[in-house]
Amino acid sequence: MKMRKIGIILQARMGSTRLPGKVMRLLAGKPMIQWIIERLRNCKKSNLLILATTSLEQDDPLVALSKKLGVDVFRGSGEDVLDRYYQCAKTSHLDDIIRATGDNPFVDPEECDRLVDFYFDQGLDYACFSTDQKEGYPVGIGTEIFSFSVLEKSWQEGQSSHHREHVNEYILENRSLFRQGRMPAPPEKYAPEITLTVDIEEQFQIAENIYKAYFNRPSMPPIPVSVAIQMLRTGRGVKSL
Repeated sequence: MKMRKIGIILQARMGSTRLPGKVMRLLAGKPMIQWIIERLRNCKKSNLLILATTSLEQDDPLVALSKKLGVDVFRGSGEDVLDRYYQCAKTSHLDDIIRATGDNPFVDPEECDRLVDFYFDQGLDYACFSTDQKEGYPVGIGTEIFSFSVLEKSWQEGQSSHHREHVNEYILENRSLFRQGRMPAPPEKYAPEITLTVDIEEQFQIAENIYKAYFNRPSMPPIPVSVAIQMLRTGRGVKSL
């Protein structure tokens, strides 16, 4: 049986409505997207990493940085994100897609690898991190994984505006069509009350404080999510949401 080709598609663009340009904004001395790329490169269960952005001129700096970092780039629709994902996955001949987003500077590569195993072990069509109060991870460290056939069905049948804007909406709305599972957090990463995503200025400042508190030299390894959780819970100079 042939090995399945698994790729991470990282969606990002400069035109965020709530915090424009955040993906290229300097976070502890590096563009935020660069931290995300470096973290995702520690995922061992994927064959490649692709940045999927828009064809708009405003995303040229994002494309230039990604290419400088040696990341493959796909450019597609600015509004139809589902089509951008589908065309990117199709062009790259992916069998399974790991979805990552440009607003999560604490994305967890270790748990991403666990999610891939969870997805295959459970025989699922779609899997994500649980954020449930009883077993959940922090918001903003997760990825999702789904098969190309699931993505293609979503692309063909998900025609509402929210389906086109959000890659996973058609899947989540049609649980009877797809085998779905949510991976529970291990004890050290159980923190459903914590948000580590960056959508607004206050969240960016929290991320900045955590990064600056952790790093004392550029060559240090990525911040473990368990450390970020502990920093927020103990209030080590970081205001929790």
